[in-house]
Amino acid sequence: MSAIAGIFDLPADENIVRTLLDTMAVRGPDGNGSYQTQNGYILHSRLASAEPSGDGNPVVLDWGNERYVLSYNGRLYNGEQLRRELMCCGHHFDGDSDGEVVLHAYVQWQEHLLDKMNGVFAFAVLEERSGRVFLARDRIGVKPLFYMMHGGGIVFASEMKTILAFPGIQAAIDHDGAAQLLLLGPGRRPGSGVFKNMCELLPGHYAVYENRKLQIYRYWRLADREHTESFEETAAHVRQLVLDAIRQQMKADVPVGALLSGGLDSSLITAVCAREMDADGKRLRTFSLDYAGNDLYFQPGIFQPGSDTEYIRIMQSHLDTEHHWTVLRPVQLMEAMESATVARDLPGMADVDSSLLLFCEKIRPHVNVILSGECADEIFGGYPWFRETDDVGIEGFPWAKNLQQRISLMHPDLSCHLDGEEYVRSLYKQTINDCDILPENTDADRRMKQLVNLNFNWFMQTLLDRKDRMTMHHGLEARVPFCDYRIAEYIYSVPWSFKDYKGREKGLLRYAMEGFLPDCVLYRKKSPYPKTHDPAYLALARQKMMLLLEDQNAPLFHLVDRSAVVKMMSREFERPWYGQLMQLPQTLVYLLQINYWLNHYSVQFQ
Repeated sequence: MSAIAGIFDLPADENIVRTLLDTMAVRGPDGNGSYQTQNGYILHSRLASAEPSGDGNPVVLDWGNERYVLSYNGRLYNGEQLRRELMCCGHHFDGDSDGEVVLHAYVQWQEHLLDKMNGVFAFAVLEERSGRVFLARDRIGVKPLFYMMHGGGIVFASEMKTILAFPGIQAAIDHDGAAQLLLLGPGRRPGSGVFKNMCELLPGHYAVYENRKLQIYRYWRLADREHTESFEETAAHVRQLVLDAIRQQMKADVPVGALLSGGLDSSLITAVCAREMDADGKRLRTFSLDYAGNDLYFQPGIFQPGSDTEYIRIMQSHLDTEHHWTVLRPVQLMEAMESATVARDLPGMADVDSSLLLFCEKIRPHVNVILSGECADEIFGGYPWFRETDDVGIEGFPWAKNLQQRISLMHPDLSCHLDGEEYVRSLYKQTINDCDILPENTDADRRMKQLVNLNFNWFMQTLLDRKDRMTMHHGLEARVPFCDYRIAEYIYSVPWSFKDYKGREKGLLRYAMEGFLPDCVLYRKKSPYPKTHDPAYLALARQKMMLLLEDQNAPLFHLVDRSAVVKMMSREFERPWYGQLMQLPQTLVYLLQINYWLNHYSVQFQ
């Protein structure tokens, strides 16, 4: 994994290139490079510990009458298959890197190479003589790619901080950016980077920059198909896909570990990895997170019915893994709030972000690659809002059922320019209208596929952003087997009655993977990523917010009504601010993150 960037049709020199490369160093601390062409530069920064040998990005290939230059960030899971196919087409390789395979594949098939790739990636190919630049991002959106059209040219990069480092680009937000922060945050509008004019290449899309213009194309989407397999055949198919994805993604020439939360998804990944490694005479390293005081303060609720600790210990004992615990205190979470904001380039999920940032710092000395269970809930329908009657029928985003509360926080100068209800409703309808659903679906299946699309395009992207930025901030490569696009494609067309087998969330996945886990874990009720329940965290959040309320120059209060924050501080929420975890403490910290972000990036209001 690494970082990529490019500058085209803009005034730039080696000093500017160095400035941009410096912002990329955290993702690629083991070397960097750039390639200068007539109308710009293409940049790369490399994380050597997680990439095959010989990956000297940017990669250059002369073929026919053209010179091709690649900057690549990603992991190709069918690289050997593509290499063999390309060799049959007359291609020869100097090394064993993914980047070299991708560049030869582009030369051979142009944009159609994307249909052949199984992996996670964001990359750029420069055709030097024509000046054409090709940009692409993986189907699911695991690897990031942002861009900004500026001054008649383009700057693109893996992270927004790199683009903002280009001279003359001002960090600014307009009414849309403010609305995203308060009405959608910590999520954001697909394709937007929140900053004014900052865009994100959407998952499953590629773009062509030529003659100072950018054209964007879609090459993949969740497409509905007739499902003809029986339940037993479907379960067998799911089992095969999941096992293959995990086995493919655990392959590495560097130490590999697994995150173990004691829930279904991480436990399945851990069990498969442990079996595979045991067959090779190796012992899997596993990693878990807990919070000081949670044994005293944890209280079960609808969104977090049980503590993870007991189930983690069951799995560790069952598999005999080499297990490592990280235990965090409230003061550590609060101190990491600012670092997590910078890592993400945006306000995030409070302790959910900062805990992962600190957790990854502890993991990195032990392994280079970590496997994680993200995306199973979005694909298999595991969240509460797939099952609760009020959530299923709501016309809006079910992970943020607090729109009126959000609107009430808006500063009057902002709310008079923005109809919050219409803003959110229109974005919801855009996603619903874009769903691919066969007409013969039942009403129930149609609605569930709408919910899958909502989660896939919105909620899941927030979690993938978080996982990528927090892990890469410490040079740790995170792999997410459930994000294998073959799983998403197949499961999308499976009837809801199969997925909801025996009325259980992810019932199909549980049935398909019987035998891999103890029943108490296999059929454990879903529990989300752990958060702290220590009241000291809320006390710290309130203390910091009280100080901020006294600051007459705090930029937060250009967006947020000061009196509304005062009212909010004294009462707990009926529904989380976002997802399942962000209650009052996390929401106060999110507002603190907004204020820090506005200051740190010198964000202007436009």
